[in-house]
Amino acid sequence: MYKELKKFKTTNTFNFTADDSLEEVCNAPESGNGIFVVYAVDGEEKELIMVGSTGTIQNDGTLKSKNGGLYDKIVNGHQFAKTGRKYSWPAQMKKEGIERLEVVWYETFNAKNKVIPTFAEGQVLQNFLDENGKLPRWNVAF
Repeated sequence: MYKELKKFKTTNTFNFTADDSLEEVCNAPESGNGIFVVYAVDGEEKELIMVGSTGTIQNDGTLKSKNGGLYDKIVNGHQFAKTGRKYSWPAQMKKEGIERLEVVWYETFNAKNKVIPTFAEGQVLQNFLDENGKLPRWNVAF
């Protein structure tokens, strides 16, 4: 886990296989905003393959959130030129031979924390870039 994420106490994780329903296994809150980190898991090996976020901060310091929060962003967010990760993730997992995904989500902007979701996402991506010289393979750009 990246040290920047340790301060976020509203967090959880779930596992996803290509045979699962992402809508059923996703335990992220519909009212929560923050970031999610996706690992490809093969036996004991874990590889960070994606970081995403949801929620934007307005100039008056309030949060603008899409309906469905982290849950909706994870389940229905667009990726791999297909609508909804609930469809694109299983297809991409089969294509890449990924056994299982571990998704860890963090609420970064709530009553206890006021960290801009894209800032937290950027910190994790910057650390990954520093360590690996590139972004995680499922992150196209930042």
